[in-house]
Amino acid sequence: MLCGFPALRSILLALMVLPQLALAGGVARDHQIVADDYFSIGVVTGCAFSPDAKQVVYTELRWEPPADKRNLDLWIVDRDSKAFNRLTFDSAADGNPTWSPDGQWIYFTSSRKQGDGSEAPYNGKTQLWRIRPDGTGLFPVTRLKDGVDDYELSADGAVLYYVVSEKGTEEEWKDLRETHDHITYGHGVVEFSQVWKLDLNTWKSEKLIDEERVIGDLAVSPDQSRIAMITAPTNELISNEGRSRVDIYDTQTEKMTTLEDQLWRKDAPSPYGWLESLAWAGHSKSLAFQVSFDGYPSEILVARFSSESPAVQKLTRPNQVTVSPGHMEWLGDSDSLCFMGEDHARARVYCITGIKDGKQGSMRVLTPGDVAVKSFHTAKSGSDIAAVMSTVSHPPDVFAAAIKPEAEPALKRLTHSNRQVDTWKIPLIKTVSWKGWNGDDVQGILELPPEYKDGDGPLPMIVEIHGGPTAASLLEFRFWIYGRVLMASRGYAVLSPNYRGSTGYGDQFLTELVGHKNDRDVVDILTGVDAMVASGIADPDRLGVMGWSNGGYLTNCLITTTDRFKVASSGAGVFDVVLQWAAEDTPGHVINFQEGFPWNKPAEMQAASPLYRADKITTPTIIHVGENDPRCPPAHSKALFRALHEYIKTPTELVVYPNTGHSPTTYKNRKAKLDWDMGWFDKYLPVTPDDTKPVETSVDPA
Repeated sequence: MLCGFPALRSILLALMVLPQLALAGGVARDHQIVADDYFSIGVVTGCAFSPDAKQVVYTELRWEPPADKRNLDLWIVDRDSKAFNRLTFDSAADGNPTWSPDGQWIYFTSSRKQGDGSEAPYNGKTQLWRIRPDGTGLFPVTRLKDGVDDYELSADGAVLYYVVSEKGTEEEWKDLRETHDHITYGHGVVEFSQVWKLDLNTWKSEKLIDEERVIGDLAVSPDQSRIAMITAPTNELISNEGRSRVDIYDTQTEKMTTLEDQLWRKDAPSPYGWLESLAWAGHSKSLAFQVSFDGYPSEILVARFSSESPAVQKLTRPNQVTVSPGHMEWLGDSDSLCFMGEDHARARVYCITGIKDGKQGSMRVLTPGDVAVKSFHTAKSGSDIAAVMSTVSHPPDVFAAAIKPEAEPALKRLTHSNRQVDTWKIPLIKTVSWKGWNGDDVQGILELPPEYKDGDGPLPMIVEIHGGPTAASLLEFRFWIYGRVLMASRGYAVLSPNYRGSTGYGDQFLTELVGHKNDRDVVDILTGVDAMVASGIADPDRLGVMGWSNGGYLTNCLITTTDRFKVASSGAGVFDVVLQWAAEDTPGHVINFQEGFPWNKPAEMQAASPLYRADKITTPTIIHVGENDPRCPPAHSKALFRALHEYIKTPTELVVYPNTGHSPTTYKNRKAKLDWDMGWFDKYLPVTPDDTKPVETSVDPA
């Protein structure tokens, strides 16, 4: 028995070989997508150019039975021939690849385990490894009992800098805490970070930094004169909100300084921002980083080290482009910075030129078109870009192009990691717009069954709501467990609204949700439903709604606002905003959106909470949550279930995923999520023979 995979055994074992093998002749799209197809998809997640930009190493997540979780492995592709090779095969989460400057080695992190797992480097802890580009020479670079947290290879390839953690206890109550160390305390016991330096010639290591802080990000300047770190007082996310800072360690003087934070604290719309994405320029004089918020746009900041006191500037960007939190890179040795951003459901790589002395030049797009970029890497020379991106016709793959001064990069596809998708009947995926709150434009993604033709008549429609809310549904092929692709393939119209507060539609559209949750976002969604009904796409008597995280919260809001939805799937949804502030791991989210605390905004928090209108719910609702969810704690879902099952008597079921955080990750749990949603929607919102396709028969959860 393949650990719950019996129906997929032959399919998936074949797909381990199939993904990039050429299919003979023309490929007919004759396969009707079913739930099990989800588990055949390999997801490309990251990429890194070789020093000569002729090869790209990339990481891919893939389901491989009998493992219950997807594994992350390294692959490599040649840019000219497109010949590819898989480098790693162990269930060890191999990721974060970095090339040595001579192109002889690829360094990466891995959590390998052998035997009883008692001896490093095979003790299941994250260690640093390296492998040759041809897949030979696998070698453990570190062999630490507790592994490493982060690493960076020096620009010359001679030194490896890495971060480790060591338990520390505050002096007050230290004796009691250490005497009773089997107890979990509210504070005072912290895994503090240290930075070590490993000489790859002598293999001698030395400790450089031990400041009793927690390091969230590490970046070493190319000339190794400075080490930049984003640090916080504890490893809890709450301390990252407003208490994270940028520390700079001078390797010559061995002194630590902290960047002045007025731009991202006192002068920011909220003090509860978190810092990330350190990036040194090639000339070692400029350091870029980001500050991100719940409810407000992320910003890019650059510190210039041309004097004793570095000057920090905040970059400007076109209003409609929202900076995507995550990876940034300087282009070669220039003063041009590349970052990811969103614009009207497209996610692209942008580049701002001439960032120096408080000034900046123009901005250009490096990945034009209707694309959704997931990650990118530029060549050391700055002459080329590799990007992992998806479109409406395929999941993420690796693309590459030369960067020319005057012309748009002509991106060429290097990988074809899911050739089976070429045979699938893919839903029709497009953007739609309507007039929302305040009469202005709101946009969303509409997916229709593959066979749907204009004038076919109204369909049962599911409103699929993204999380965040400081996020967006993108114009792409996104087959996931929360509704997109599968539900449209089963005969439903699926509307994914980018409601008020979504990214990529301008700063004003983003911030207009602050102080108005369970209000303006609900109006934007319901006016979108009205627009789909008016267009003849949606049947007003056959509407459903589903979402996860903030999408689950909005599902709860909608079913307490209207009875027009015949079925709902609420995943990890907030039910009471006060409880959310009290229990979630990032309370700045509630503080930002409610503009205060429970003791000074009680009425506003009650108005934003679906709990206080729960008696209005008539919609049959399936409720999903992870047993150990720190972001949207399970008490919300349990309270919703209690209200519906015990008191209101509305059809409901509560599905709690064991040993699960904010999202299911195992095959068993994701299969259960898909099966329960299909079964629930089949019962309360069935697709009929009069619609555009027959209903796929769901199966009982395994």
